[in-house]
Amino acid sequence: MTDIEHPETFHGLPVFTLPEPGDPHAPPLPPADSVAWRLDCLWNEDNPFAELWPRFLDSVDSTRVRALLIGPWWNGDYEHLRPVLERILADADRFPALRGLFLADVISEECELSWLELTDVTPCLEAFPRLEELTVRGCAESITDTDVLSLRPVRHDALKVLRFESGGLPGAVVRAVGASQLPALERLELWLGVTHYGGDATVADLAPLLSGRTFPRLRHLGVQNSEIQDEIATAVAAAPVVAQLESLALSMGTLSDTGAQALLDGQPLTHLSELDLHHHYITEPIQQRIRKTLEPHGVRLNLDGPDYWDPEDDEPRYVAVDE
Repeated sequence: MTDIEHPETFHGLPVFTLPEPGDPHAPPLPPADSVAWRLDCLWNEDNPFAELWPRFLDSVDSTRVRALLIGPWWNGDYEHLRPVLERILADADRFPALRGLFLADVISEECELSWLELTDVTPCLEAFPRLEELTVRGCAESITDTDVLSLRPVRHDALKVLRFESGGLPGAVVRAVGASQLPALERLELWLGVTHYGGDATVADLAPLLSGRTFPRLRHLGVQNSEIQDEIATAVAAAPVVAQLESLALSMGTLSDTGAQALLDGQPLTHLSELDLHHHYITEPIQQRIRKTLEPHGVRLNLDGPDYWDPEDDEPRYVAVDE
């Protein structure tokens, strides 16, 4: 996996990992509302999540916890997220101040993205009606095929940030986002991934998101990490939602001159503060046209190319994050 790392901050707070019990070098626990708490079981064979969770509740004033990150929840053999999520949701009433939740803050050294078996994440929004930020990391592919990442259309009046980081985001999840009522949503980021890992979303699935009618407060849109990035860029070039945006990300995918030309020929993007196209396959002449069109208007551009690709070797294009 690239473009994935443990965040140093989350929901505007520094991330603090709950220390292992008995660690003589562990710093004192900070005030409960001063950090985003990260829980991690991977390197502690004596402390699986079933033991870690009650210790967290006993050690920290949960009524003041504002943000929570769930890191690796297993030790040894990988375990499914569903029982972990059920345990957290059973104690939802103990977290009245929770505003940020990150499910599966895991990097490739801990588990490949395609092995992160997730589940229906709708109950997170139902159990925490004041949640403002939800990030979900994982793939559609399931090792056991018994449970996969899913979302049901939902109404949530407080959510401002929704982010799905995936190497294969199911089209059903994209459609559920578009069918949800999220009147406060300001930032939406979808990593669509590839069909090999279950990323079967189409441009048609994005239509409600691009219409400009679904999320009236949306200011940032990211539709990224896709093998159909040219098709997405072509749709975005004429999408009504663009007029209300302050920033746009079409990065991490297989964007080529075809999609870039569509952006240049489409509606003006000069009102944006930022356009992120990094990890692209755009030739230098078209890159220069993008710069000349947007940089004089103060648009910040990210046109960094992929890390490993040589067009002279006729290599296939690839997304930044899949396995």
